[in-house]
Amino acid sequence: MVILGAGAAGMLCATKAAERGKRVLLLEKGPKAGVKILMSGGTRCNLTHDASASDIADAYARLAGGKEGKTKARFLRPALSRLSPDGVIALFEAEGLRTKIEPTGKVFPASDRALDVQRAMLAMLDRAGATLCLNEGVESVERTADGYTVRTTKRTIVTPKIVIAVGGQSYPGCGTTGDGYAWAKALGHRIAPPRPALVPLTSTERWSAELQGVTLPDVRVRVNEAAAKPVADRRGSFLFTHFGLSGPAVMDASRFVTERPTSGWQAVCDFLPGVDDEQLLNELQNGRNRGLVNTVAEWAPRRLAEALVARSGAPPDRMLAELTKSERRGVVDGLKRSAIPLVGSLGFKKAEVTAGGVDLSEVDPRTMESRLAPGAYFIGEVLDLDGPIGGYNFQAAFSTGALAGDSL
Repeated sequence: MVILGAGAAGMLCATKAAERGKRVLLLEKGPKAGVKILMSGGTRCNLTHDASASDIADAYARLAGGKEGKTKARFLRPALSRLSPDGVIALFEAEGLRTKIEPTGKVFPASDRALDVQRAMLAMLDRAGATLCLNEGVESVERTADGYTVRTTKRTIVTPKIVIAVGGQSYPGCGTTGDGYAWAKALGHRIAPPRPALVPLTSTERWSAELQGVTLPDVRVRVNEAAAKPVADRRGSFLFTHFGLSGPAVMDASRFVTERPTSGWQAVCDFLPGVDDEQLLNELQNGRNRGLVNTVAEWAPRRLAEALVARSGAPPDRMLAELTKSERRGVVDGLKRSAIPLVGSLGFKKAEVTAGGVDLSEVDPRTMESRLAPGAYFIGEVLDLDGPIGGYNFQAAFSTGALAGDSL
């Protein structure tokens, strides 16, 4: 059997199939296996999230919301039952790779080195007996009476079974350039239009651009289109940039903006989600002999405090005792409801994952086998399956890869 793509999903699938005595050929068009692993998590590789299998599925449901979210969660559950977050941790620790759980729930190698994750996967692959061929790109995949014919840059291969694990279009520098979609279409599959997800968002708002480099550990971000209700409500760390906004709270909401990038989106930011309006108004009313900017700077980074006071219309040198009721309200509105217009994203080049891909209804979630082309399997990011930031997407790659490897 032939597996196309030596990323997280493809390598684990090849390992599991080879451990069962199958003859496995793993093809990778680039010079290295697991390149995206090496880049992820700031070169630390966020392996998974400290959560139950059910919690992982529920997170996928919450991210997409509605019917789409329920579909993704339902599809993932069999794979997560095969390999849970605890199972991923056990898999790597059995290979000698210690892990650690950070306060956010993210699971990293204790060494903080993505290279150690890649090496562990290569060791598993080698021990299982799978054959890895690098620098061998696939030019076409054709279904035949005997199975599948794969034409590569070096040869033609006939195989009874094939696994497409080449990823989506995020981080194209890793080699993930959407090749799998054409092959899936050739086999009769529908493709949900690919778009960037977990990607920084862009804005032309001058005051936010002037705050580039300012970070906050806990911001609530609600993203809405024009005057409509929010389609995303996320909370987490937040970063002002020269091009717009970044950080987990923003990136989790990005999938909605990239779906309709010119639809008048805005991010409404609560910079103090743990404090309500009344508390803040009381502080401003009762502070008396304290300066306004200095007070706000106790609640938010100094540069942000100065910007919010300026936007409120209150003079920056005003003492709290001198504030009018409307000025107090303006400061609190800035802290709790600053609206920043959004115009788009940084695109696939900076996206951590791809939203869209092979239609989930056409793949059997119990095996990852195509319902349309028996003997063809789809795993990892090539599927229409994007999750939140924090190790969820690697978990889905490992879980779908392990399940397919058991099913081949």
